[in-house]
Amino acid sequence: MHRTLIASFLAAAAFAVALGSPARAADPELIVFDWASFQNDDLVKDYVAKYGQGPTFALFGDDDEAFQKVSSGFKVDVVHPCSQMVSKYRDAGLIEPWDVSRIPEYVNIAPRFLNSAIYKDDAGVWYIPTDYAYTAIAYNADKVTAEDVASLNVFIDPKFAGRVSLPDNTDDVWSLALLATGVTDWTTTTDEQFQAAAAWLRQAHANVRAYWTDPSELAQLMASGEVLVAWSWNDVIPILRGDGFNVGFQRQAKEGAASFFCGFVNMKNAPGKEDKAYDFINAWLAHGSAKVLLDTVGYAHSNDAAMAEISIDELKAGEVDPITTTLLAQTPIDAALRDRMLQEFEMIKSGF
Repeated sequence: MHRTLIASFLAAAAFAVALGSPARAADPELIVFDWASFQNDDLVKDYVAKYGQGPTFALFGDDDEAFQKVSSGFKVDVVHPCSQMVSKYRDAGLIEPWDVSRIPEYVNIAPRFLNSAIYKDDAGVWYIPTDYAYTAIAYNADKVTAEDVASLNVFIDPKFAGRVSLPDNTDDVWSLALLATGVTDWTTTTDEQFQAAAAWLRQAHANVRAYWTDPSELAQLMASGEVLVAWSWNDVIPILRGDGFNVGFQRQAKEGAASFFCGFVNMKNAPGKEDKAYDFINAWLAHGSAKVLLDTVGYAHSNDAAMAEISIDELKAGEVDPITTTLLAQTPIDAALRDRMLQEFEMIKSGF
């Protein structure tokens, strides 16, 4: 994707997100509330083949924004939250279970993504995991050495003052700060560990040039040379490499990296047609979607059978091959702890 296109896409996505309105209208009988990277009809080719058009997409910039909008009455059919948010949707009574008898490829979803009563219990299956990836160090490989990014402390290194970007996302910045201060399981975070991570994050904030809100924005910051080092999802890697930019992705820093997975929830009292929600999720889980997901977004697919059709070389090129390093899994955490993280992050960004 050329940098001019990146800028144009960012502007359009930001405008749509700000309004909470569809990024582009298509099938009016299915509204998908999604991350900007995923408004791609190629990911749901079977849906397009059946209906002659893709669904209508509305876009959000982060999970908290999406939840706030739907809990305030924004009506959509399906939403694409990451795993740590599902309990909030359930507790708020916003979603209903999926009927997995209508989802043939459900049996091929890797069991590790459903190993929680939050996602699946006696009442049914509340969450269909679809995609996963990493949050790690993206860096300008022409100006930053492998030694520089061997540790997460690159983000507090004075050498990179004003050349760092962090995500404007509570879960991601805390995964970084906790890993950097020695925590690998955030579900057991103590007050002492929280305070240590907050102090580290304040140090990192002093080096921040900008907090990015979507991968296209980060790609633009890195392509312009403003930012040399970022805590990033996989998304930015195919964007920059597709433009010939020499970007590295360090997933094996000394302290580790973060892993996350996302998927779809089925909204109660949705405005569209329920049958189309199932056609959409079935198209997402189709085997051909896995390669499209890897090539366009840089993520791996939850469908193990589909992933088995992709070569290890292709997985390595997409930076989603298995790694042997410490991983902090961004799984659900106590609501009070997450609210505390959110409030503390807002204070840090404000300079307090």
